[in-house]
Amino acid sequence: MIFSPKYYRHNPGRGHPESAARLHAIISELRRGQLSENNDWKFVGPENASVKDVALIHDMGYIRHVRMVCKSGGGLLDSGDTVVSPESFEVALLAAGGALKAVDLVMENQFGNAFALVRPPGHHAERFRGLGFCIFNNVAIAAEHLLTKFKLRRILVLDIDAHHGNGTQEAFYGTNKVLYVSVHQDPRDFPGTGFTDEIGEDEGLGYNVNIPLPFRTDDQTYLRAVTEVVVPIASQYKPEFMLVSAGFDGHYSDPVGSLSLSTPCYGKVYETIVNLAYRMCNGKLVSVLEGGYSLKIVGKMAASAIAKMSGSSYAVNERVPVFKRSVRVEAEKVLREVKKVQRKFWNID
Repeated sequence: MIFSPKYYRHNPGRGHPESAARLHAIISELRRGQLSENNDWKFVGPENASVKDVALIHDMGYIRHVRMVCKSGGGLLDSGDTVVSPESFEVALLAAGGALKAVDLVMENQFGNAFALVRPPGHHAERFRGLGFCIFNNVAIAAEHLLTKFKLRRILVLDIDAHHGNGTQEAFYGTNKVLYVSVHQDPRDFPGTGFTDEIGEDEGLGYNVNIPLPFRTDDQTYLRAVTEVVVPIASQYKPEFMLVSAGFDGHYSDPVGSLSLSTPCYGKVYETIVNLAYRMCNGKLVSVLEGGYSLKIVGKMAASAIAKMSGSSYAVNERVPVFKRSVRVEAEKVLREVKKVQRKFWNID
């Protein structure tokens, strides 16, 4: 587990959903909950990413802008909800550095896999702007690091945040060296990208997969998307490394997301992810924290995922929401459309 208490120093303001409290809830659950006495995992501290590292993905003008806004006392980075405080630039470098530390540890065989418990999140951050609480795109920086430092040629980025990772899609839209697969809620309200016909371009044609599920999608339908689309495509791609944008805002109690998933569902998703990593790339897997804003449940959700990654047991007793038949009907249409689009590039039943 990559973690530093310095991540608490990024302060987007009172009442903002991306608060330090969400990470504190995760750390508290790991230190005091069912996994606290397990020796199969431990905390490792990160180092700051360099500006050169961040510039693998982001424009230098944007990087200088973030630094300037922070030095000036903080404020909005975009026209909506991405707020920085005086310390946010350094914390964002440390978040990107946490993702880099995680992939280095796994590539150097010091750990079988790793979870970077970082903030601020990253997958909405684009080359020229921050967006959706995100300053620097931690997962994209880690993926580009794997391509440049370790000379890998096939990296799978699986995004399970409730919202489409527009920044990660943008970064790798024209390459086949990164397969970007995102399972997310209807993106029409936000971020306005992530539709089924966004399939990549040039060398990246066919290497961008979006599964935009309707609001209030339930466990059964979500797991179908994973097993019927994600697994067969990933299995054919045969990645050398797997990165997961680990958003936990798909839970039915989340105040920001609009899906209706349970904690056990995420456990099953992570069991699938871990098994896929073992089959495809000798277990080389790094998860990087993205969203997840329900303070009552985000700690348990992260612990459930970490338990699957570390081979530990973690029990969660939780009600599963009653599904709506109309939502399943709409979701079935989406899955059919995704398969129709992706059959041009992959063998999918």
